[in-house]
Amino acid sequence: MSRSLTGVAQHKKRMAAMKKAKGFIGGRSKLRRIAQGAVIKAEVRATIDRRKRKGDFRRLWITRISAATRLAGISYSRFIEGATKAKIELDRKTLSELAIHEPEAFQLVVEKAKAALN
Repeated sequence: MSRSLTGVAQHKKRMAAMKKAKGFIGGRSKLRRIAQGAVIKAEVRATIDRRKRKGDFRRLWITRISAATRLAGISYSRFIEGATKAKIELDRKTLSELAIHEPEAFQLVVEKAKAALN
């Protein structure tokens, strides 16, 4: 009796990796062993960068809010302190969108934050 190999399952697994490696440059898309390593590394990086993206966006929102508050004559940190004291419960994403699309409304929020500081 011949030895049973997991031929179909292994072939399917290898082909799945090659399919994921499609579009990679050189041997990373052509050679099975190299492609499998490249796919694993790409998936690891994708996971890390999905988590990193959240911090990147928060940094962007803070930069936008800071620029808008400086135009209103207050620093970002003082604005956030005033907003906390005034119990303004808008998150940074919303404040950033207000600063860009509704400058008048953002100005009102800044005035309330300034008033709470005094």
